[in-house]
Amino acid sequence: MQGHSRRYLFLIMVPAFVFLTLFMYFPILRGMVIAFQDYTLFDMTNIRFIGLDNFRAIMSDVNFRFAQILLNTLLWIVVSLAFQFALGFVLALLMEKPFKGRGIYSALVFYPWALSGFAIGLIWAWMFNGQFGIINDIFLRLGLTSAPIGFLSNPKYAMASVIVANIWYGIPFFAIMLLAALQSVPSELMEAAKIDGAGPVRRLFSITIPYIKPTIVSTTLLRTMWIMNFPDIIYAMTGGGPSNATNILATQMINKILQFYDYGQGAAFGVVIMLILFTYAVLYLRLTSAKEDYPL
Repeated sequence: MQGHSRRYLFLIMVPAFVFLTLFMYFPILRGMVIAFQDYTLFDMTNIRFIGLDNFRAIMSDVNFRFAQILLNTLLWIVVSLAFQFALGFVLALLMEKPFKGRGIYSALVFYPWALSGFAIGLIWAWMFNGQFGIINDIFLRLGLTSAPIGFLSNPKYAMASVIVANIWYGIPFFAIMLLAALQSVPSELMEAAKIDGAGPVRRLFSITIPYIKPTIVSTTLLRTMWIMNFPDIIYAMTGGGPSNATNILATQMINKILQFYDYGQGAAFGVVIMLILFTYAVLYLRLTSAKEDYPL
């Protein structure tokens, strides 16, 4: 009977394994192979292995400096994550207590998270448009500027503009996750702290944050991985421009394939992204598997 159960479990797992193999593991392995090949759309008859030449090419490209792309990626992740977490945490704290219309308000707040990132990028590209965008219109009406600002055409403002869009898009994720964590904090702890004379700030840092620390650690680490591998908004708003100002690893990978038809160098960028994400995932697993201490 036990052997029959094991065979049954194995059989029901086969479709999932086949699906993952065909649509995840095989494309990943194939992409890793292409990263070591001279694989361009202009010369499909001369595909050959060239070792690490693709990696050397992307790191020494004078038109798209690899150091600048890495710096853009770091800026894109750190600033976006910091503001997404801070604003999402504040929003979760505000929605923790029941109030009239809370359900409708929560649905409106969480709605952006259900939309496509590329669609969000198109919306913000229209809002930041230098000629007829609503942001420029508001600034002009308020007298904050005397002429329209090229938010997406000026390298000075382009990165800040796409980061603003990404911050707006990611706030609901932290709000959802942290709100769920806040609702799991035992009310007895809060009541005991009030009796002991602890104020709201003291309760926040001595009880709330330590208790939901596992959620904070896991969501910030997971969101970091998502932001790094999330070119949708940038690609919809700027395509990595102007003058490489908003180019990150993920957008340059797309550009290498769609603009230059160089699948080898595009795959090389993909391998670099995977290596960075793998290293980050190891750190993520080590931190989240560590024993957490809860306030007593």
